[in-house]
Amino acid sequence: MPADDLPFDLDAWLPDPAIRTRHRRTTAAPADRLWDAAGALRVDATGPLGRLVRWRIPGLPPGETFRGLFAAPPFTVLAEGERWSVSGLVGRIWTLRRDYPRVEDAGAFASWAQPGTVRVLFAHWVVDGADGGSALLSEARVAPVDRGAALRLRALWTVVGPWERLIGGEALARAARAAESCAPRPSRDD
Repeated sequence: MPADDLPFDLDAWLPDPAIRTRHRRTTAAPADRLWDAAGALRVDATGPLGRLVRWRIPGLPPGETFRGLFAAPPFTVLAEGERWSVSGLVGRIWTLRRDYPRVEDAGAFASWAQPGTVRVLFAHWVVDGADGGSALLSEARVAPVDRGAALRLRALWTVVGPWERLIGGEALARAARAAESCAPRPSRDD
């Protein structure tokens, strides 16, 4: 399997997204340690990204991890496995009302068609590297349900899009640093 291959098919969830972003961060840490570090990363420890998430999803408890964030409303876990997870969110992501209806499961996400809304997919996974290290990957996809939602999404992305590259990979970089910092220390023979 090539390094970035997914153990799942994102096209089965959102085949033609209007927006697709992808980030990749490599590290010398083994894959299991990187996955654990990514899951334990706290939202409030990620600078601008954390502030943006807290603004868009108010009421997050202090110390909330990204693993906890993507597993609780307004998100729904769509599928997960060893070292990978896919979560979804639906609603009007451009409003200040934080209008995110709850979808109960993967089937409800897949069939979501409320006019004037979008479906948002977040996938995170870790792959082994050729040198004993690993890579953490993240992909987000956004698909409007109708033309009105597409127009609103395009307007939102005009404002947010230029900043996405600067903020989007921040959590991955912090998770990679955390995985490397908890590397076992070589033992000393006395």
